[in-house]
Amino acid sequence: MTIKRGKRKAVTSSKTLRILDYASIVRSPVITEKATACHEHNQFTFKVAKDADKGVIKESVEALFGVKVLRVHTLNMPSKKKQFRGIKGHRPGYKKAIVRIAKENVIDLTEKILLK
Repeated sequence: MTIKRGKRKAVTSSKTLRILDYASIVRSPVITEKATACHEHNQFTFKVAKDADKGVIKESVEALFGVKVLRVHTLNMPSKKKQFRGIKGHRPGYKKAIVRIAKENVIDLTEKILLK
């Protein structure tokens, strides 16, 4: 007799998250030419924690910035090999989230950066 086991999903209780946890999930905004061009379409790009899923990222952005999130896309950026003056190393990989917000909402990333 064989028992079929389905895929187990990690259960994250979003009700237990606090404001300090939100800041540890959404680490920093990505400020590049391509990411800044997406601001016209209400899309904002953030570096996030590796173990964060889309639901937790959505809740964190809504709590930190006070906006309504419509959609979240995530991707894992791979690490890159680098060489500087003959010393080999690597740049660590990270997880990136592209968050689309409602049209009536606005996120001013420059204001949040300057306050730090």
